[in-house]
Amino acid sequence: MMRGMRTRGRWLVLIGVGCWAVWSTGIQAQPAGGQPPHAVIETKLGTIELRLLPEKAPKHVENFLKLAKTGFYNKTIFHRVIPGFMIQGGDPNTKDEKDMSKYGMGGPGYTVKAEFNDRPHVRGTVSMARSTDPNSAGSQFFIVVQETSHLNGQYTVFGEVTKGMEVVDKIVAQPRDGRDNPRERIEMTVKVVD
Repeated sequence: MMRGMRTRGRWLVLIGVGCWAVWSTGIQAQPAGGQPPHAVIETKLGTIELRLLPEKAPKHVENFLKLAKTGFYNKTIFHRVIPGFMIQGGDPNTKDEKDMSKYGMGGPGYTVKAEFNDRPHVRGTVSMARSTDPNSAGSQFFIVVQETSHLNGQYTVFGEVTKGMEVVDKIVAQPRDGRDNPRERIEMTVKVVD
């Protein structure tokens, strides 16, 4: 009897800690009503609509929502475009138009632990960019334009494009330099849709 009570007590503590952790962040990956969160990326070439996947990558979705709500992504650019592969953005260093040498190296000042999942990297997948360290994701993300199965289980998928893939196709087709930077700035504004 005592053993059963101890087990139930542990579960209650775990549940209590879990509820406190969700409450203490102030940002919910899954909004009330059970609908997955959505975001919109506005660019001069058009709008891209995203559905985020908190059931697959809760910490990455929470991080993306926090950064979007604080305006972190606004005025950053899609700094890497590779036809047949993806477009990448979300680096705060890209706000500096004069020093392109730091593009692709910036972040929010912290990292998010990997949440690899069973979602494949197919056309329209939104995934977190990272360095060689699997736990180095921060703010940079990429949108896949063509199936890239070699990334499956190696990068955290946290969303999908629901509308605007034609905009992604326009971005990936932009003329680029030797470092895959588009020759023309494609700034973004990211908004969370409630």
